[in-house]
Amino acid sequence: YRGCEGDSPNARIMCSLPCLVAAPRSYDIAIPIHRNTTHAARSRFSYGVATARRRHSARKRVFYASSDGDEGLTSSAEADMASKQETVPAVPEEQNTIAAQATALLAQAVANPLFYLVTGLGAVKFVAGSDAENEYGIFALAALPIVALTAISKTEVGKQVQQALEAKKPQLVAEATAAKESIKKAQAQSPFFGTERTRFLGGMAEQIGYEYPAYLDGSLAGDAGFDPLRLGESPQRLARMYEVELLHGRWAMLGIIGAMVPEVMTLAFHLDLGESVWWKVGATKLEGGVTLNYAGIEGFRIAGKQGIAVISACQAVLMGGPEYARQVGIESLEPVGIFLPGDAYYPGGNLFDPLGLANDPAAFTSQKVKEIKHCRLAMVAMLALFAQAFVTREGPIQNVLDFVHEPGQNNVFAYL
Repeated sequence: YRGCEGDSPNARIMCSLPCLVAAPRSYDIAIPIHRNTTHAARSRFSYGVATARRRHSARKRVFYASSDGDEGLTSSAEADMASKQETVPAVPEEQNTIAAQATALLAQAVANPLFYLVTGLGAVKFVAGSDAENEYGIFALAALPIVALTAISKTEVGKQVQQALEAKKPQLVAEATAAKESIKKAQAQSPFFGTERTRFLGGMAEQIGYEYPAYLDGSLAGDAGFDPLRLGESPQRLARMYEVELLHGRWAMLGIIGAMVPEVMTLAFHLDLGESVWWKVGATKLEGGVTLNYAGIEGFRIAGKQGIAVISACQAVLMGGPEYARQVGIESLEPVGIFLPGDAYYPGGNLFDPLGLANDPAAFTSQKVKEIKHCRLAMVAMLALFAQAFVTREGPIQNVLDFVHEPGQNNVFAYL
């Protein structure tokens, strides 16, 4: 009855009624009642309980506990009538808890990036070399993660998982806020953040009269004061540009690995991948319909036997879910009981930080700087791969081997 107007016993008991109305499940509720509470107030309270019970079909046994320690059921006719209301049998709390925990674990498994690898391994037995390896089976397999997460969120157990997360969310938010404050303190002590950080011109800026943009204040990882075109002058645009840089940089790091590893596996281990040169894969699929197997393992593929249209459709479905989640924000997985403690740039949690690197604020601050540096290097390297492919018509590994074999003949000057 906290927050009631008036402090009389009658007011206290009547203000306790909303607690019963809002109670979601069946359980015993003990409400303290002052010994001086009038019989009329007790009767009005009992009538209110009966009304709430009829509306919610919830079974509630109401005990009156007097201030001197005596307990007993109300003898009023209304309370007796309330106890006889027809109710829906309640599911045991242990079963609800086990089902909710299992559903939460399933949702985390499906949302985990490793699920895609497991799905690919399952495809070896499920679709490869079988009647299921057709457009419909492949598309259904690609759509499995997003469909599974959506289905989980719509089930009754999924709603219980979401309710359980909502109950714990204040504590989780408080812990996330404390962690972010620790990271801010670590950034303040880092030589890569703040006004004393190293910038791209160093001490030459004063000599040549260059003024660093004021909005680049050293709060972002990798901020070297470089924005000669003033593209990030608007705070909204600066946040967007930083997000896009991280996004493209992470894709570039994956792209560099994806461009080089197949060629290495073919040249060094003589594995038949169908086509190992990254920029020739699309043309090969269009011309000859070659089958592409991951790591050269026969059958280890999802859409490697299909045409460009099916591959594109599967890619759209596989990436549609993550892209939608990225647009919605880190709250997008909360309907399936997954709380991400970070922000849009670094979501964190078990899904995006399984090694717990963010648990150490100083190490996490250093990792952010290293990541953005590698992102920028990978984007430049990816641009170089495009240029090499256009000029030499070979893969990057073959270009390196040719240079090592005859450096005087195979270099950039030979193509000028």
